[in-house]
Amino acid sequence: MKKKSKPLRILFVCTGNAARSQMAEGLANHLGNGRVEAQSAGTFPAGFVVGHAVAVMEERGIDISSQYSKGIDEVARAFDCVITLCDSAVQECPAPLLEGRHEHWSTYDPSFAEGGPDAVREAFRQVRDRLETQITALIDGLRQEEPPS
Repeated sequence: MKKKSKPLRILFVCTGNAARSQMAEGLANHLGNGRVEAQSAGTFPAGFVVGHAVAVMEERGIDISSQYSKGIDEVARAFDCVITLCDSAVQECPAPLLEGRHEHWSTYDPSFAEGGPDAVREAFRQVRDRLETQITALIDGLRQEEPPS
């Protein structure tokens, strides 16, 4: 009987924890299919999740409406991998979080997209799709590094 490996614990960090890291958390938990426990946090949490992020994730059948913006001090500390999603977060993230496996994915903040609601929503879709590709590759890579059970 094959021993079930413990889930990979991933933390996604951005400044406000209102859009990018929220989408990444939802995607990783969905794509990981029980093999991943993802959380997200902000260095300066905004206190809300942007509605466009919730909407574009719903387009993928992923419900992040119950997620909330939280600070780094509100999440557990033992992670297999920490991903910073914006340049300010990588500078402001507490050093102990970055001592283990850390990747920095400089990701455009779609909250600042110019244009009307349709243009902003499209910017959120583009970020979601890019994160989905990166997270899929990350999960596949981390799984390949695991020792056989």
